[in-house]
Amino acid sequence: MIEAVAVAADLPAETVRRAAMIGGGIAAVAQSALTEGVSALSRYAIALFQPVAPMLAQPADDIDDAMKRIPMAALEWKLDGARVQVHKDGNEVRIYSRTGNDVTPAAPEVVDAARAARAQRLILDGEAIALKASGAPYPFQDTMRRFGRVLDIEAMRATMPLSVFFFDCLRRDDDDLVPAPASARFDALGAMLPSASLIPRLVKTDLPAAQAFYDDALARGHEGVMVKALDALYDPGARSAKWLKVKRAHTLDLVVLAAEWGHGRRRGWLSNLHLGARDPARSGFVMLGKTFKGMTDAMLEWQTGELLKREVARDEWTVRVRPELVVEIAFNDLQASPRYPGGLALRFARVKGYRPDKKAEDADTIDTVRAIYARQSG
Repeated sequence: MIEAVAVAADLPAETVRRAAMIGGGIAAVAQSALTEGVSALSRYAIALFQPVAPMLAQPADDIDDAMKRIPMAALEWKLDGARVQVHKDGNEVRIYSRTGNDVTPAAPEVVDAARAARAQRLILDGEAIALKASGAPYPFQDTMRRFGRVLDIEAMRATMPLSVFFFDCLRRDDDDLVPAPASARFDALGAMLPSASLIPRLVKTDLPAAQAFYDDALARGHEGVMVKALDALYDPGARSAKWLKVKRAHTLDLVVLAAEWGHGRRRGWLSNLHLGARDPARSGFVMLGKTFKGMTDAMLEWQTGELLKREVARDEWTVRVRPELVVEIAFNDLQASPRYPGGLALRFARVKGYRPDKKAEDADTIDTVRAIYARQSG
């Protein structure tokens, strides 16, 4: 729809996309684009208490690959927590999830951190995560459990406190920083927040120092690192090549298309997942393979219930579902496969965890998968 409106209004698609991401969707900006043109879209500026679609990253194979693609880079810890966007106007603070839901009551620690910032009005991008006393992270599901609670928040806060690490600033007082380069946005963060609230960060051009920073992040129990171009503008909703994520293993966020009934001790549970990547060109999903690995009994029970709620068809062995559930899949590599329409299949795929914080439109695309395969195969 964004591209259709752009063509009909004779405007660049990126201009319409940015307005839609800030203005709350294409429905909000289509009439302005079609009747008034580009000048009308300037009114869709970033605003307090109106969550902006978060900027996303593309995967890189390893630190060497990332540094070749972004030679002058800022490296930051990649935390396996909950993405949060924090809006502040004086003492009023609202916290939004990556899908735009207001989760303020669940995270009083994040509210306190925002109120301590040395600015009257702010929009911050960051990651909230539950850390153990040693500094090691709790599993992702435990952090998400904090955001799923509406009762006993203080008790949860005492036993599993949240930490927040901010890595971007979209607004400071009356300044819209979305068009500013990443280096300036991070400088703004440093001027307003204590170091304990900032994501650990290293600006380097040499590979050994970058590799050491990555190794240290892994040793502390984190997912890996983000590698960001210093001149990157904040691109709401885009999966930008200016931000790269480097993890210990390849991972993709895929959508469950169907599942097969299990056997033996898994009888009665939907077990073998059919996994698909998003295909923007065809407005659908491309299957990349199946997996039954990495699932606990609790996960099998949960996913069976959730998949049956989304059932659209079935045969003797397989239940087909609406493509809504996003699952993070770890895998070793990709191989060419005539079996699947996209021509590629995952090797040694296993479930890392479901991502209830993501929608199907946030899943990785088949173009991302093809890019990984191209780099892998040289």
